[in-house]
Amino acid sequence: MNLGDLVIRKSYGGDVTFRVDNIMQNRAVIKGTEFRLLADSPLEDLVQVPPTRVTERGARAQIKATESLTWLRKDRQIQSQRSGESVSGSTGTWGPSPKEAAYFEVPGKVLHLDGDALYLKKSLSLYEQLRIPAEGHHVNESKMAETLYRLLPRVRPDIVVITGHDGVLKQQQNYDLYSLSSYKNSQNFVAAIRVAREYERNFDALTIVAGACQSHFEALLGNGANFASSPGRILIHALDPVYIAAKASFTSIRDTVNLSDVLSHTISGNQGMGGIETRGSFRIGMPQLQNLATLKVAPSVL
Repeated sequence: MNLGDLVIRKSYGGDVTFRVDNIMQNRAVIKGTEFRLLADSPLEDLVQVPPTRVTERGARAQIKATESLTWLRKDRQIQSQRSGESVSGSTGTWGPSPKEAAYFEVPGKVLHLDGDALYLKKSLSLYEQLRIPAEGHHVNESKMAETLYRLLPRVRPDIVVITGHDGVLKQQQNYDLYSLSSYKNSQNFVAAIRVAREYERNFDALTIVAGACQSHFEALLGNGANFASSPGRILIHALDPVYIAAKASFTSIRDTVNLSDVLSHTISGNQGMGGIETRGSFRIGMPQLQNLATLKVAPSVL
C-alpha cells in the first residue's frame, strides 16, 4: 500500500472511500475523498480499491452534490433577475433607457482556509464556476488562527470559510461530545473563529462558515460562527461549507440568508450544517463600469 492509494475500511463495511495520506508502521492516516473525514486505521483493516469504484454512500453524495450545484446556479439566475428588476424599478415611472439599465454586480468576497489541498482545489473551482470572488489558502488547522490574523486586514473578505478535517476522538474512554478535547480539530477552528471575530464583531459585516466532519457545532457557533458543522456529529460533504458561502455571497444585503432553504440544499442537510440568521453580502451598482479590474467582479448587463 502506498501514499495516495484509494482504500475502504473493512470494519465499517466499506461505506466511505479514503485516500492514504500517511503510513506509520502498521497504521495509516486516511482522508475521505467525498467527506471531510480524517481517520487512522490499522493497515490490515484497509482494502485498496480502483479509482472507478464508488461506494453507495459516495454515489448518493455525488447525486446530491449535482442537485445542490444546479440549485445554486438557478438561485444565481433568480438573483440576477431581481437585480435587473431592482435597477429598472429605481429609475422612474417610464423605466430606464438601455444605457441606464446597465449595472454591475458585486458578490460577497470569500476568504477560504482549508486543511486539505485537494478539497481546496475543488472549492476554488466551484467558486470560479459561480463567478464568486474568492481567495483560498491551504493551511494546517493548527495554523489557521495566526494565518487569519495576517490575511484578514489584507484580503478584507465579506465571508470567511474555515474548514478542513475533524472528527470525534472515539478511542478515548468516556469521551464527551460537549468537550473540545474530544475532537481532532474543533479547538483549532474555535481559535480561528475568535481571531476573525476580533477583527470584525458585526455578524452581518463578516459571515463565518466553520467546521468539518463531526465538529463541535455548539462551540463553533458560540464563539462567533454564523454557520457551522455538525449539529448531528455526522460526516459532512467536502463542498457543504462552499455551498453556504456561495448562498451568502449571492444573497442581497437587503435580505437574510434563508436558513431552511440553504441548509436543506447542502449535501449533508441540517444534521450536517446549521447556523443563525445572517444578512447577505451581494450588492449591485450603477452605471456599468468599463473596467471592473479594481472590483474583481463579473459584470451583468440587461
